[in-house]
Amino acid sequence: MGDEPRPAFYALRAGAWRDYVTLLHFPYTVWHLSYVVFGAAAAPTVHMERVGLAVLAFFLAVGVGAHALDEYQGRPLGTRIPDRLLAAIAALSLAGALAIGAYVTVTISLWAIPFVLFGGFIVPAYNLEWFGRRFHSDTWFGLAWGAFPALVGYWANAERLDVAAFLVAAGCFALTLGQRALSKRARGLRRDAKVATGRVEYEGGRVEEVTIPYLLAVPEATLRLVALAVALLAVGWLVARL
Repeated sequence: MGDEPRPAFYALRAGAWRDYVTLLHFPYTVWHLSYVVFGAAAAPTVHMERVGLAVLAFFLAVGVGAHALDEYQGRPLGTRIPDRLLAAIAALSLAGALAIGAYVTVTISLWAIPFVLFGGFIVPAYNLEWFGRRFHSDTWFGLAWGAFPALVGYWANAERLDVAAFLVAAGCFALTLGQRALSKRARGLRRDAKVATGRVEYEGGRVEEVTIPYLLAVPEATLRLVALAVALLAVGWLVARL
């Protein structure tokens, strides 16, 4: 990328193995996997093997598959991974996630089928912008990557959904919308903004120049800290249930 700004605060310099690390959107992937753990930890009984399977399925579907399709669709990260390889990565990772879903259906309950079908649909529908971008909205982002992982984590352990499950899912939905608002602003500044001008004058004479890094500082610091906090809360909550 040379001296050009990175497309995301977690993006590495383009090329070779670094593109595959960048493709994972690591802070956001950990953030959304934490919602699976939130749901699991809220369940009346925690089955660690089921938690592991659910986290692995979402890592494959969201952390790898959805992000590969997103990069295939418009190259937002500017990686040099060939389109054919991105499509193969997405297909294999989604197949792996669906295979885990099929295993859960056979070994736990047929009620897993609606979760598996929804997950298998929403990943390409959202990231490839099917149906005229009908599913590519902030609301669907919050439902698919926030509420849904929490509901799956809860159901996989409790084998039912109740008020507690939906309350946790609603909290994850709201957190995801907050993430979306911050990340959209940061993404626009990094990828589209050319220049920012002006200054902020405070009482006492202090002056701050308005630049693109100045505007990026607060949303990106917030994203980093909340991603870390969500991950630590998920681990801590799960450990407390063991």
